[in-house]
Amino acid sequence: MRRWLIAVVAGSVLSVPTGALAALFGDDEARAQIIELKRRIDADQRAIEERVARIEAAANERRATFDRGILDLSGQIDAMRAEMALLRGHIEVLVNQIDTAGRRQKDLYVDIDARLRKLELAQQQAREQAAAAAVPQDKPPAEPAVSLGETKAYEAALNHFKLGNYQPAITAFQGFLTSYPSSQLAPSAQYWIGNSHYALREYRGAIEAQQKVLAAWPEHAKAPDAMLNIASSKDALGDKKGAKKALEDLIEKYPGSPAAASAKQRLAQAARR
Repeated sequence: MRRWLIAVVAGSVLSVPTGALAALFGDDEARAQIIELKRRIDADQRAIEERVARIEAAANERRATFDRGILDLSGQIDAMRAEMALLRGHIEVLVNQIDTAGRRQKDLYVDIDARLRKLELAQQQAREQAAAAAVPQDKPPAEPAVSLGETKAYEAALNHFKLGNYQPAITAFQGFLTSYPSSQLAPSAQYWIGNSHYALREYRGAIEAQQKVLAAWPEHAKAPDAMLNIASSKDALGDKKGAKKALEDLIEKYPGSPAAASAKQRLAQAARR
């Protein structure tokens, strides 16, 4: 606006005939006035142009800074997306490793249980054969230690555990204990109830279930494993001292068991931390 007014004034002044100006002023004075006015107009015009140039330069700089900021932000977002994708990949690998380790551990438990049951049955058969040889032949033979119904009920409950159906496994094993409270498989059934609670992260329930194994069948092959599971449950509850005490008791009471060997390894690892 100012630039336009200056141009209008300058044009108006310059368009006045020299004779008319001379009429207003003397020749020399008029000429000096005109030259001074033109100088001022030119100076103001240059100042306005410089100011406009500075404003445009500042605007361009701000625009460039904004563009650089946008590019930097876009680069950071892309880097974060790449890092998140990498982390998701690592998490998926870890989850798969954990699932695989869990399945292997479960298969190992089941395999050990099957071997122990075969050993128990073989020992029972040997005792029955010895008893049969010591009694008169006219007496009826002793009933089998484990009936077919017991075996089927136990296997059905154990299959739930193998498939990861832990709550149905608890229900099935509890039903087995109700139907066959005096079965040779009762200690194992009670042990798997505790393990199912542990798998469900019901650690207090796991401790209670395994304590029943120790109270009712302290000499059974599952007793050391029950104590080891109690130690694991206490550790999961944050009771480090209780877990350590359970491991020490396990080593003292069942020194030659595989569970005691595992307990020694855990205590050694805890000591190195």
